[in-house]
Amino acid sequence: MLSKSPAWTALQAHADDMHHFDLAAHFQTFPERARGFSFGHAGLYFDYSKNLITDHTMKLLMDLARQQNVPKKRDAMFAGEKINKSENRAVLHTALRAPKDAVIEIDGENIMPTIAKNRAQMKNFADHFQKGAILGATGKPLTHVINIGIGGSDLGPRMVCDALKSYQNKNISLRFVSNIDGADIHEALKNANPETTLFVIASKSFTTQETMQNAVTARAWLETHIKNNDSAVSAHFVALTKNADKAAAFGIKENHIFIFHDWVGGRYSLWSPIGLSIALAIGFDGFQSLLDGAYVMDNHFREAPLEHNMSVILGLLGVWYRNFMGAQSYAVLPYAEDLALFPSWLQQLDMESNGKSTTIDGDIIDYDTGAVVFGQTGTNAQHAFHQLLHQGTALIPADFIGFVKANHPYDEHQQILLAHMIAQAQALMEGRTYEEKARHFDGNRPSTMILLDRLDPFHLGMLLALYEHKIFVQGALWNINSFDQWGVELGKELAARILNPGQNMQMDASTKNLLAYLQNHTVL
Repeated sequence: MLSKSPAWTALQAHADDMHHFDLAAHFQTFPERARGFSFGHAGLYFDYSKNLITDHTMKLLMDLARQQNVPKKRDAMFAGEKINKSENRAVLHTALRAPKDAVIEIDGENIMPTIAKNRAQMKNFADHFQKGAILGATGKPLTHVINIGIGGSDLGPRMVCDALKSYQNKNISLRFVSNIDGADIHEALKNANPETTLFVIASKSFTTQETMQNAVTARAWLETHIKNNDSAVSAHFVALTKNADKAAAFGIKENHIFIFHDWVGGRYSLWSPIGLSIALAIGFDGFQSLLDGAYVMDNHFREAPLEHNMSVILGLLGVWYRNFMGAQSYAVLPYAEDLALFPSWLQQLDMESNGKSTTIDGDIIDYDTGAVVFGQTGTNAQHAFHQLLHQGTALIPADFIGFVKANHPYDEHQQILLAHMIAQAQALMEGRTYEEKARHFDGNRPSTMILLDRLDPFHLGMLLALYEHKIFVQGALWNINSFDQWGVELGKELAARILNPGQNMQMDASTKNLLAYLQNHTVL
């Protein structure tokens, strides 16, 4: 068991000493620490010097990475081995951003020609859409996109489109619908023009209940407004799925069906045809730049030594705080309003991937995994929950994310924003001594600083891949499967049972009581 292993027990012994570590004092003694614990790559600067670590801490963490075969597991993922054991699948979202002349095989078959074909289909459709050459049933150009999906089929593309709104074609409008709450689809349809609206239905199985109910509602709305036109659905709907037959049965024509595969997990799928909405909004060249940035980070993760590998270090720090320093939560703080959805995206990516209590071999775990991930954009977060980070009783490590250049003309705003970001990290580390205890800050609160040149498609791709690999590293260290999510399945099954009155007798007394209340109010 991991918790009894040599590297783990060495870290436990070291952690006992580090609970008395004074980070600010260490900086005064070793001012070169800042340079020793920071480096850059392709326009991304990574400074982890404000963490509760020493050179010895990092050595022990690297020992853990090697003991847990992180390099071997990483190489197995990139090679297309079926590392998702519970579903017997490869994990190859990285292949989606590889160059078309790469050779990546699953069961002896090179999948890159298929990926290149999918990209070409996306590019052709997106190029025509950007030019106004995709026409609706009445002959008008389609200019309004409503993406219908949920989970990874919604949050990833939604976050990227929101982050890159500065690059969006101004003649195109974009909405996302995910919630089964009818208010979501109602709001999206309220001011939409049926003659110029394109519906993008994103569902791997094309059976996801929330997505398909919203799709059915959208289809009925379209057919109500464009009557007696057999081409309405085929002209106004596209499908992003692995289930072409079900998409065709829904009424979507063949060249409007974009296929992706089992070796792409939902929360890792924005790089696949699931990212079509991104390509429609910013153009395929922008989407390709996003892929290129991720590919650069993929290569860094594959090739950089562990001691100089950003994702490896982030993953090791996550395990250090979660398992040895008592941290249960983790804050991500992007100082860019356009990254408002980034904390939610990372929350899904991290908590759905590593919220596990059994090893990849099915053994019950006797150590903590995962962390509660939360965050908000700076400086809004400073006026919301930073008080807890500074003076709360819990240790909450934080990642600050900033951009050197802004996508707006207000230089003074950018200077103030970045000054606040740097100051918050400094205040967390240094604290302040007051005789009046209510004003006393202990300091010694850890943070990592990630600076990128600009929030553009390329650097956003780098940032997203950086965190994807960080989460992989943590899963590899904990010996868990980061690529299944069986915990979300039970709720779906129970919801189906609730909607089937014949199965109500199998329910517990509390659930029956709640159903009775709703039935008395004619809800169910």
